[in-house]
Amino acid sequence: MAKARSQFADKLDALIELIYPDHEAVALRSDIISAFWPDGTNRRNRTRQDGTGLWSEKDTLVITYGNTFVDGRHKPLDLLHDFLSRYLKGVVKGVHILPFFPFTSDDGFAVTDYRVVNGQLGDWEDIERISGEFRLMSDLVLNHVSSMSHWFSEYLQGHEPYDKFFVEASPQDDLSDVVRPRTSPLLREVETANGTRHVWCTFSHDQIDVDFHNPEVLFEFLRIMRLHIDHGVRIVRLDAVAFIWKELGTSGVHLPQTHAIVRLMRLLCDYAEEPVVLLTETNVPNSENLSYFGNRNEAHMIYNFSLPPILLHALLSGSSLHLNQWLMRMPPAQLGCAYLNFSASHDGIGVRGAEGLLSGEELGQVIGCVRDFGGLVSMRAMPDGSEKPYELNITYFDALKGTIGGGEDGLQLARFLCSQTIVMALEGVPAFYIHSLLGTGNDHDGVEKTGVKRAINRHRWDYPALRELLGDPESTTSVLLAAMKDRIAVRTAQKAFHPNATQFTMQLGEEIFGIWRQSQSRDQSIFALHNMTDREIEIPLISINMIDGEDWYDLIAGERIDPRGHHVTFAPYQCRWITNQY
Repeated sequence: MAKARSQFADKLDALIELIYPDHEAVALRSDIISAFWPDGTNRRNRTRQDGTGLWSEKDTLVITYGNTFVDGRHKPLDLLHDFLSRYLKGVVKGVHILPFFPFTSDDGFAVTDYRVVNGQLGDWEDIERISGEFRLMSDLVLNHVSSMSHWFSEYLQGHEPYDKFFVEASPQDDLSDVVRPRTSPLLREVETANGTRHVWCTFSHDQIDVDFHNPEVLFEFLRIMRLHIDHGVRIVRLDAVAFIWKELGTSGVHLPQTHAIVRLMRLLCDYAEEPVVLLTETNVPNSENLSYFGNRNEAHMIYNFSLPPILLHALLSGSSLHLNQWLMRMPPAQLGCAYLNFSASHDGIGVRGAEGLLSGEELGQVIGCVRDFGGLVSMRAMPDGSEKPYELNITYFDALKGTIGGGEDGLQLARFLCSQTIVMALEGVPAFYIHSLLGTGNDHDGVEKTGVKRAINRHRWDYPALRELLGDPESTTSVLLAAMKDRIAVRTAQKAFHPNATQFTMQLGEEIFGIWRQSQSRDQSIFALHNMTDREIEIPLISINMIDGEDWYDLIAGERIDPRGHHVTFAPYQCRWITNQY
């Protein structure tokens, strides 16, 4: 036990010295431990670094706002619990409830108080009821707080300790290299008790960046993290974590101290009694995103941010060329780490993950389709004053209404289901935005009412109307949810779909996207094959390399496959999961 505690202390001290070299490490270590373990309990004597037991093939997530379902009578969190229990229990294991705290803007990401549940949604009792039945993910919005928060109000008044809680800069500083995800001015002028100041606002002037140079900021977020864990949170999503450390003269993104803070949080989670998973949210080019695995000592999970735009291009173009090339270069997740695979989220379809993977012309073709199918495009500011596309604002369902050059067609449902089946088949844990399960279309009324482009992908369902649709077996909503549940159920029963099971990219040409998965015990193989085109395709069975003498079965079609046959046929966008064990 003493040795384990010594290893923990040594690792923590080393991280403290990287982040805060001008502070005394032993004193900060005591403050950090007290912040995360205030009562001195629920701490393990050994690390969980190998990730044992943190996930399996049975893990899937649904991503949703706390008020996606409303009826004007019940608390939205009550309705969310009813939907999860009624339609997804036993199929989907986890739920990511997007920020459920009081806020002023950005649909929850400008938090005023991290310690209470937004009263318009419900209360902690409602959150705990959901966390008691589903593995709960919540957001730790690390980079900024609302301009209307208690913290910022105290800062403006010059009250300690908040007078040193926020990043300040001068308009005369050279900020030309700062990476921006938005087009708004970086600095906001404010009047404080200590005079005029300019505060740093990476995302908006209502979202004021906190200053992690001050250890008290770190302590405060660790206390908040512990509070959320005590209320049942088991996956902590570090929102906008890449931006949390600022230094003048740098890009302000992915700085060494940022990675060290993630490692510190990972260390605490690995020694926590509760099985807590740390997930980083970094919507950046692929190589930068991968850096948040560290050396098995940063995030347990990272989002596969390149997947949504690359997958969209593949299905719109009918070619898996770039999807194959990207996947072949992707390293398997290290021991104790995993990818989180998704196609859609509350933020639309980010395109930064496609940088270096799609040409400007190819991205332009995708943008053209998105606009033709009723979508919008958000931009980000570049250092030279120009703007570049940052994300596509459209539901993933409507983004797949047709193809490049072909326009809309009658294959939207099949094309979309193919996209989600690929998400299920890849190495990692699959996550589905609620509107991908329900086939929600673009919410243009939401955009008009709010003036926010992202509202197009954040529809609020009238719950009685949704239940009526789900009760109609002929409705698109009902058909899609049933199909998704069927495939998720099939997936979660296959050991070869364990998040860390072996994966190889198959070379079957551009029309068929194929991967081979093998269980960790090596007794199950699955050939996951997906027709990326709007045409019927045949491929020779010899190209799949199925072993003769074994029985092979298509898990999706529910039919046997004779390995001695000549070929296998795929209808437009048909997917086949061919396995030797079922």
